[in-house]
Amino acid sequence: MKKSFGFLFATAALALASLNVNAQAPTADIPADMNALMSKYTCIACHRPNQRLVGPAYADVAKKKYSNEEIVNLIYNPIPSHWPGYPPMAPMKQVPKEDAMKLAVWINSLDKSPAKKAGSTKAKSKKS
Repeated sequence: MKKSFGFLFATAALALASLNVNAQAPTADIPADMNALMSKYTCIACHRPNQRLVGPAYADVAKKKYSNEEIVNLIYNPIPSHWPGYPPMAPMKQVPKEDAMKLAVWINSLDKSPAKKAGSTKAKSKKS
């Protein structure tokens, strides 16, 4: 019963937030194909590329350096402890894997932070 109430509450909060947020946050910085997917699966109700709404900005998700496969898994099985300070995301199991992967690839493309340099694995050559 508690799970049902929690899910119902999260769904109601999401619906209410989508009404308020869609009018407030611009979507001009979202490519048309991604905007279509985000609208179809209601991602746009809580997320924007560079703006915190109900959920984190996708650029902030990208900074976490999740693999594309990890993002797909998190779409289906969100882990609220990864994002303290945000309401828990409802599992989005209705999103086909192909579309979830397109979204994941795009989300990861938003990371503009410099790549971490890996330690050199090449052995130093000896001069004779």
